[in-house]
This record gives sequence, C-alpha cells and structure tokens, in this order.
Amino acid sequence: MRMLYSGYQAWNDMLAPARMGAEWALRMRDSMGPMANWAMPRRMFALMDVFQGAKLTHKRPGYDIHTVQSGNAQVAVREEVVLDLPFGDLLHFAKDEVEAAQPRVLVVAPMSGHFSTLLRSTVATLLRDHDVYITDWKNARDVPLEAGRFGFDDYVDYVIRFLRELGEGAHVVSVCQPCVPALAAVALMSEDKDKATPRSMTLMGGPIDPNAAPTVVNDLANERPIEWFEENLISVVPFRYAGRGREVYPGFLQLSAFMSMNMERHGAQHRELYQLLADGKTVEADRIKHFYGEYFAVLDMTKEFYLETVDMVFQRTLLAKGELTVAGRRVDPGAIRQTALLTVEGEKDDVCAVGQTSAAHALCTGLRPHMKRHHLQPGVGHYGVFSGSKWEKQVYPQVRNMILAMN
Repeated sequence: MRMLYSGYQAWNDMLAPARMGAEWALRMRDSMGPMANWAMPRRMFALMDVFQGAKLTHKRPGYDIHTVQSGNAQVAVREEVVLDLPFGDLLHFAKDEVEAAQPRVLVVAPMSGHFSTLLRSTVATLLRDHDVYITDWKNARDVPLEAGRFGFDDYVDYVIRFLRELGEGAHVVSVCQPCVPALAAVALMSEDKDKATPRSMTLMGGPIDPNAAPTVVNDLANERPIEWFEENLISVVPFRYAGRGREVYPGFLQLSAFMSMNMERHGAQHRELYQLLADGKTVEADRIKHFYGEYFAVLDMTKEFYLETVDMVFQRTLLAKGELTVAGRRVDPGAIRQTALLTVEGEKDDVCAVGQTSAAHALCTGLRPHMKRHHLQPGVGHYGVFSGSKWEKQVYPQVRNMILAMN
C-alpha cells in the first residue's frame, strides 16, 4: 500500500483535463445570454457543475470570518499567526475594537482528515464574547521530512506550548478526537503547577472512553490489529510535494471511511444539488456546494500520529484505564484541581456516543462537584454539538457560562 498515494495522484491527473473542460464551459455560460437558461443547457451545466465540484482538494480553505457581532457593535476580525510550528500554527482571530478585555480561549481542533476550518462555525460563535485562538493544523504532505516526526505525544506538547503562549488565565475548548490529548495536556500542566494551566476545559463529543458506548467508529478501529492498519492504510507522499517520502495516513482514505458510513445520504445530496442547479435555485444549491467544498478539503496525518491514536485511544483506551503516558510520564487526570470541567454530548451522536465524553468526570477525581458540569444536547448528532442552530442557541450558552464563571 506504500504506492497507493501515487496511484490516487495518477487518477486525479487523468481526470484533470475533463474537470478543466467542465470549468471552462461553466465560465462560458454567461456569454450565452438567455439561451443559458433554457431547460436543456441548464441541465447540462448542472451536470458539469456537480462533476467539477466533486473533487478532493488538499489546501486549507479560508476561515472567512471577517466581522463578528460583539456586544452592540459589528467588529472587524483579522487572522494573526502567533506561533508557527512545523505541523501547526497557533492562529489568533484578533479584534481591534473591543472595549473590554475578553476571556482568552484556545480551540483545540481535530487532526482527523480535515482542516481546522471545519470548526469555522464554532469559532465564529465563540468570537462574540471571547478572544479566540485555534490550533491550525498543517497538511502532513506539505511538511518536509527534515521537520521530524509528529505523534500523539507531540500533539499534547503542541497544546501545552500553545496554552503557554496564551498565558495565565486562558480557557480551552476541545472538539472531538483531540479531547484525549487536551485532557492529557491539562493534567500534566496541573501536576506541574504550570501558571498557564487553563481555568476551564470544555470537552465536546470526544472519545475519552470509547468503551463506555461503542459506535461503528470504535468497531472499525478494533476489528483488526494495529499491524493491519500500518500495512494497509499507510502510504508515502509522492515526490512532487514538500513532504515527499513522508509516511502518512492520506486524508482521502479518511474521507472515504467517513463517506462510506452515510453513502446513501451523500448520494442523495448530490442528486439534490443537480436538481437545484437544473431548476435554477442557486441559493439553495450554494449551501450544498459550500458544505462539500469544506468536506472535500482533506488533510493527511503523519503515520505515527494516526497509528498511535488508533492504538492508544481506540484499541487500548489507555486514558480511561489510567495507563496513558506522554513522553514517559503517566497522565493523571486526578491532578486537575483548579481547571473546571464541562463535557458536552449530542443525543444522536453516532461518532462519539453518549457516555464517551462524560467519562472524563469519573477520571477527574481531584475536582470538587461544583467544578464539574455536563450538558446533553437533545436532537443533535456529532456535528450538531459544535455547529448549527442548536450549537449557537443551546450548547454555546453552556460553554460561555462555564468560561464566565471561571474567568
């Protein structure tokens, strides 16, 4: 499987002329005048639009957060790279016109096949009342071999370095897969009495204890030994990229796994997209196109981070067993005494089911009862926990109140 990436690249190269032809035809549409709106041309252009859009990209999309409602004012937002590390940046969404200082929040984004822009909605909502930073992960295929390895321990180290950059009094919000390394980072900082230990920690839809409520994701991770994952899912970055020769778990494989869980739904969405375009309903069509533009932007993970996560988080569930170590140190969540804990789960989450994230409360034995809160959000799946109307109206107030109480 080491040459799988080269095969994927060759297939993309073969399709490139056809995609370019479709894009050229779509650009010529405006020059056709009224004829472009006839039924037959509209169906033909709709087909081309769906075809050229159904492709994977490997560059981070923009966050596109330019303004935010903060208090009674519409405030401009700009992106600043505060810390530039080989595998990820500490990105700050800076606001110039805020009258009073707002709580600093580090959003710890997943490294699971997509870019951190998947949390665009999460960030935009948090920005209303907070000074927001995010772990902006880089595509491993673009990181030269000279940068070295990046494994689970390195992820934890990055979170600690980013929190130290934010300084004393910050808060951390972790979404999905990184809830385990985020909890590990806070536990180690607490044990060291690090001044940058966050005042609150919000864990949203993360696999703290996958065995508490196994899902299809957990079943897939446990079907085969870790050696099978290395032999069948790890490939080598082709020569044309900066990370040439690096062994990675390609983002296109992760996306394929995600899509296979809901293939009928994705097929129905693209059929609906075609029909909307053919009917001239561009506003409704643009919503679907925007979602898949983000969904099809994939990020490669380093071999070591992917395999260690599968092994340590999903197969051996080391954190839940009290056996997780980072750089040779045992992680003790019981050492957390000053960082308040909020866990959030979605009632219909089929990725991290109810019980997986709330398991953190039993591990954080050093926290007094008033320092722990749990929120179960009715009627939402995995993405609804951190994106969409229920996130904004029902989940976010819980997160904001926890941060406010501990600021």
